[in-house]
Amino acid sequence: MKNTFILVLLCITTIVRAHVAQDTLKPSPFAVSGYIEAYYLYDFNQPGSNTRPPFVYAYNRHNEVNINLGFIRGAYTTENVRANLAIMTGTYANANLAAEPGVLKNIYEANAGVRLSSTRNLWVDAGIFSSHIGFESAVGKDCWSLTRSIMAENSPYYEAGAKISYTTDNGKWFVSGLILNGWQRIQRVDGNSLPSFGTQVTFKPSDKVTLNSSSFVGTDKPDSARQMRYFHDFYGIFQVSKNVGITVGFDYGVEEKSPETSSTNPWISPIILAKFTVSDKLALAVRGEYYHDAHGVIIATGTPNGFKTAGVSANFDYQLNANALWRVEVRHFTSKDAIFEDDNDVSKNNTFVTTALAISF
Repeated sequence: MKNTFILVLLCITTIVRAHVAQDTLKPSPFAVSGYIEAYYLYDFNQPGSNTRPPFVYAYNRHNEVNINLGFIRGAYTTENVRANLAIMTGTYANANLAAEPGVLKNIYEANAGVRLSSTRNLWVDAGIFSSHIGFESAVGKDCWSLTRSIMAENSPYYEAGAKISYTTDNGKWFVSGLILNGWQRIQRVDGNSLPSFGTQVTFKPSDKVTLNSSSFVGTDKPDSARQMRYFHDFYGIFQVSKNVGITVGFDYGVEEKSPETSSTNPWISPIILAKFTVSDKLALAVRGEYYHDAHGVIIATGTPNGFKTAGVSANFDYQLNANALWRVEVRHFTSKDAIFEDDNDVSKNNTFVTTALAISF
């Protein structure tokens, strides 16, 4: 993996230098950027495996210093063409892409797009890209809370396929339609011949309000055991004042109980976050969330009540400089059943503290 990073970096650097040498006056369409986030998490349940519960994919190692996500990206952008390639490492990649084969496990994004109109902001893109679902991403510095919400951890972080998107000239509306390889899949499940589909509509009536509706229709199983999944995510981001922002979100999904019936099992997840910007360097955020999956569609527990878990968290952010962010978060889960590893036992409760240092360049 180390050799791969070095090779990619050398290739990107060589291309950029060659382009700059050809024309130092014209802005280069090439750009290189990177991100790395180191973290330490202490779980007071002290799980013997040193691994967080199976529904947690980011920051999932207990009592060790590790890298959640690190990547280097090369981008090419002109008026009519765009492309991105990013190679990653970290515990996020290990957990989220465990089902992907070979080198695909280390692809953060790899996509190319073409503008379809000379007068409209209409694009078609294909490849591997960030999910169209949710207000959180894998990049910690871009999220209000240090760790990801339960709903974000258990809906796609990334997807592969093709999408067509349109943004109005005033930037208030964004509309997209997608054809995908599956629910957080780069390589489609063996035996599955049916593509999945998605939509996204974002409305920004002002710089203080963002409303988003995203959907998914498809299956994550082979044809012989096909169970259709229908999912919708809605969220709103409101900048209440200069120093206060609020995000509310709600996920609702259903999946067929079996290939022989159209009856479904549902799951839901509401969430609310508030961010308080104290100064240019200091910010605080609090979060309340709930995830209800009684039938184990997304999170299987094997317990009588399934997964019914509430969570609260509070975090402190300090912007060390333009490129460095230090964060600390305290978080607590309470579940209907005892599902959390607690030393040599199980518990209904789980409390943990996380600190992280994120560097971007």
